[in-house]
Amino acid sequence: MWAGFAVFVGVLLAFDLGVFSKKSHVISGREALMRCAAYSTLAMIFAAGVFHFQGSEKGLEFLTGYLIEYSLSVDNIFVIALIFTHFAVPPQYQHRVLFWGILGALVMRGVLIVAGTALIQEFHWIIYIFGAFLIFSGIKMLMSVDDEPDMENNRIVKFVRSRFRMTNGYEGQKFFVMRDGVRMMTPLFLVLILIEFTDLVFAVDSIPAVFSVTTDPFIVWTSNVFAILGLRALYFALASIIHRFHYLKYGLSLVLVVVGAKMMLVDIYKMPTAVALGITAFLVGGSIVFSMLKTRADAAPDAADGEARRWWVPGSPAKGAGGSTPASSSDAAAVSSDGKGQ
Repeated sequence: MWAGFAVFVGVLLAFDLGVFSKKSHVISGREALMRCAAYSTLAMIFAAGVFHFQGSEKGLEFLTGYLIEYSLSVDNIFVIALIFTHFAVPPQYQHRVLFWGILGALVMRGVLIVAGTALIQEFHWIIYIFGAFLIFSGIKMLMSVDDEPDMENNRIVKFVRSRFRMTNGYEGQKFFVMRDGVRMMTPLFLVLILIEFTDLVFAVDSIPAVFSVTTDPFIVWTSNVFAILGLRALYFALASIIHRFHYLKYGLSLVLVVVGAKMMLVDIYKMPTAVALGITAFLVGGSIVFSMLKTRADAAPDAADGEARRWWVPGSPAKGAGGSTPASSSDAAAVSSDGKGQ
């Protein structure tokens, strides 16, 4: 099963890279929705196979894990939108960054899943640490919903800039270029590093969340993979209306708190998988509906831009009352509308 699934994912990625990503282009909303539908359909077909070959309990575990991972991946979308906005990444290059970002995410999550499974099987008590960490993360995210991160003082950005030569602006879709015999990094690769680091941090939240449902590494891995594969398409489908999902941040934070509590109480009360699925669906679905109702009047461009600059970015402190360098005045100013450095 592992080998067959790995081949399946490899074929999907090769097809994406060789066909959909062969030329840099702006992903339209229609194309993004079609890709979302395609990846979701593949996930449901796989779920049907799990129900058929491994039974209803494993099938429910996969569906619950997939819903949790897919929901929590929206966290990544908020952060990706914020990073792309701050660094003024041209739309036609965003898909390339996300492709390599998600490829790296699959590898990192695979390593974390193997390590997490081994730890839980060897030391049962570590599940309490995972649960406490999820509750802490959920509360921290609740408190960061309206914060604007100080990207200029992000620890990763400062570290990279202090150690690598970097061009002033984008060089097409290239990550590195040669200048006077010296290899220089472009801002596009810095964006990729930030996205990879962000996914690593969020994976430390989301993977333990799936362990609250099942410790079967195959179910944990496959539910993660299907959620991550659909992340790019989901980003492009939601990017233009991300400001309409403000209250979804609260729902996602509460999902982390609930699954963390489920892990903490595992030896006292084992919550049925169907109940966990229902609670997750209610929190996510309810927060989406509430968001759409409350933000009906927030269609103005300034509302969308303001929302795209608020959320928690790993490594970034929140801006103080006096603020710091405006998000659009530094990196964004180094890039013109066609993506070339000024």
